[in-house]
This record gives sequence, C-alpha cells and structure tokens, in this order.
Amino acid sequence: MKSTLDQIEDIKKNGFSLDFSSVFNHAFENYKKIALYSGLIILVLAIIIVMAYMGILIAYFGIESLKQDYLKEFTNQNFTGVELLVQTIGFSLLAALIAPFGAGFLKMADSADKDIEFNVSTMFYYYKGKYFAQIFVAAIITAITGNLLSNLIRSLNIPFGELIAFAIPYIISYFVYLSTPLIIFGNLTAIESLKASIIIVTKNPLNIFAFFIIGFLGALVGLVACCVGVIFTAVFNSSMQYATYFAIFGTHSEEEDSIDSIGKYNVD
Repeated sequence: MKSTLDQIEDIKKNGFSLDFSSVFNHAFENYKKIALYSGLIILVLAIIIVMAYMGILIAYFGIESLKQDYLKEFTNQNFTGVELLVQTIGFSLLAALIAPFGAGFLKMADSADKDIEFNVSTMFYYYKGKYFAQIFVAAIITAITGNLLSNLIRSLNIPFGELIAFAIPYIISYFVYLSTPLIIFGNLTAIESLKASIIIVTKNPLNIFAFFIIGFLGALVGLVACCVGVIFTAVFNSSMQYATYFAIFGTHSEEEDSIDSIGKYNVD
C-alpha cells in the first residue's frame, strides 16, 4: 500500500474527490458511538479546569477578580507590545499542551469505527510516545501564527480590522484542518503534516470547507438547546475531521501497513 507521502504526491498531481453524503453519514454514525462517553469526560475536566482557573484568579488578584466589571476592565485594557508577545506565547503554549487531548478524540473515533474498546486513558494516549512532540509542534506553530497575525492586524487600525483579526485563526485552522490526523494516522512530522494539509485543502477547498463549517456548527448545536449540551456535541467536529481523513486516506496507518506486510510475506 502507498505511504501517506506517496498518496499526497498523487493528490498534488491529480487532486481527489469526496462524496459529501458518505463523509457526513460516516461522521454522524461515528459521533453517536462516542458522544456520551466523551461528553462525560469533557464535563468532568471542564469542572476541574474552571475551579483551577477561579482559584488562580483569586490567589493572584483577590476575590474582586471574579466580578464581571473587573473581568471587562481586564479584557478591554490596552496591552503593551511586550505584554502582547507574552500573551501570545502563553496562549500558544496552552493550545499546544491541549492539542494532544484533542487528538485523543480522533483516537476514540478511530477505535469506535473499528469496534475497539476505548476508555478514559484513550483521551490521553497522545501525551506519550512519538506523537506528542509532533502534535505539540504543529499546534504551537498554528497558534503562534494565528495570534501574531491577529495582533498585527489589530495594531494597524485598518477598516474591519477587528473582524479580520477575529477570522484569521479560523482561516488558518481551515487550512491545517487535517494536520493532526496526518500525524497520528499518517505518521507524518509536524512540518510535513502542515504542508500536506494545505495541499489537500487547496486541491478540494469547497468540500473541505463544507466539512470544516459543518463540524464547527455541529459542535455548537448544544448551545441552542442548552449551554451544557455543547459538552456532548463538541466531539462532532472530531468525528467530521476523522471521517474526512478516512475518505481521503483510509484508516490504516503506515505502522499498521508495515506490520501487515511482515505477516503477509512471512514464510515457514
């Protein structure tokens, strides 16, 4: 079977097609298998994170920091260039540290798709082994690029600058939509995955954009019925991402292929 890089070379030369209904149905069926379990995990972690965040605010700024007026004043204050740089690096590091947890949803989706048992440890699978560094690097490059460009646009005070700055991280996320699946299923490095994702997206931009938007909106459906419900719909985006990758490359990783080939050509 062709390696992921060989398949990407074929895509670069010949493009590829996607069947919208097949990808969507695959994503939805897969989502139903993991929604409840993943939602409960997110709920527990969200409670822990909120409590930790409130504790840090109180410890550093006092009980007054929890008041709405204080939070508004803190959000609206003008930061210096150094403060913006520190803020950018801080948020980018946080995004990179959370990225392997998000990749855990893809692992869960893959396990559910193959009818393999999964549990809480599945969510933290990519915090160990060879994948962590690549996921971290890809995520921090994406986050720093988005934050720096957004801050640059805001500093220029151009018409619609705030709107453009707000959109930039989402635009970048769209172009690197498949970078994480390419790392964990395609065994690519961080840089390879980012380049490959851009190639794939530009070869079929409308379909990929449709899946990107549907995954994003599907994840927010829980806000319509009940704000807490978003905890159980958030993982739909991961299911859509997984189904999109599956439609292009299949679910067999290069590591699995190498193992299969050993068994196939082994003779007594």
